[in-house]
Amino acid sequence: MKKLASIIIVNWNGKEYLKNCLTSLKDQDYENIEIIFVDNNSNDGSIDYVKNNFPEVKVVSNKENLGFVGGNNVGYRYAAGEYVLILNNDTQVTKTFLLELVRALESDEKIGAVQSKILLMDNPGYLDSAGSYLTPTGFLYYFGIQKKDEPKYNKQMFIYSAKGACVLFRREVLKRVELEGNIFDKRFFCYFEETDLMHRIWLAGYKIMYVPKSVIYHKMGATSARIDNSFIQYHSFKNRINAHLKNLGIMQLVLVLPLHLLICEFFALASLMSKNVKLFIAVQKAIWWNIGEIQTTLKFRKIIQNTIRKVSDKSIEKYIYKYPPLNYYYHIKDLSKYEDYEQN
Repeated sequence: MKKLASIIIVNWNGKEYLKNCLTSLKDQDYENIEIIFVDNNSNDGSIDYVKNNFPEVKVVSNKENLGFVGGNNVGYRYAAGEYVLILNNDTQVTKTFLLELVRALESDEKIGAVQSKILLMDNPGYLDSAGSYLTPTGFLYYFGIQKKDEPKYNKQMFIYSAKGACVLFRREVLKRVELEGNIFDKRFFCYFEETDLMHRIWLAGYKIMYVPKSVIYHKMGATSARIDNSFIQYHSFKNRINAHLKNLGIMQLVLVLPLHLLICEFFALASLMSKNVKLFIAVQKAIWWNIGEIQTTLKFRKIIQNTIRKVSDKSIEKYIYKYPPLNYYYHIKDLSKYEDYEQN
């Protein structure tokens, strides 16, 4: 019998997407699954819809909106499977998506997590994500984002970070990289949380893999479209800075963080000059949040560097770093206009 896979779906007022998502999960080929539906205090009837139409789904109801981070941390506590899949509510999976992910995970005991090829639901000839890599600036290089699906995206490869819309983990690996019993840093709420987790998995001596034979479709931006952009930028900036503070070794931290902060402030100043005061404030708040949280950050850093870390930054550098040309950063607001180079 196949090992149990626990599928965690976090929901906040996403009733309109649930039929496609949950029906497609019923139709996929991997038989030994449990679905844990974590609702973040929705008011659109999501819980009743799931209970009435998908009674096999385990429903967990939070009394407040805990965000993607808190919702998945709660779902993780209910998960009984040897494999744990995090899946967005605005996705639709294919029949063999989970089978292919499990097959890739089981091909090498040192693979800790695997990501599907994620295609755009509204434009299925184009990708949402094929994974991402770290750059010397501290920002990510997003491979395949909003690009036409073509042969270069059909290669199974190691990636620095998988996208949280669909990623399968070994439970034993998650146990090794927990922070106070949570898979995601509980302070993050949303954005960059999966990258923070993936870095810990790399430091623990495991690899992350992109598996193009596993395909899903994603309604890109379905949740973020309902959220103020300054809120998104605040969490993105604060969490990215915090992840580097916790995960990078001393030498990498000295090289990456000052440059990253300089670029953050340049972005903030550019926002102010274009009269986007809310974005300017969001970046300043992100930096000050990290100053205020430094004690907890250093506590987590000690756990990561002294207990979780099993390998050096140097030994994983060739897998997790990419060095894109400057024009990549010029296009970073709209990467559909940037042409990816082939990955090794």
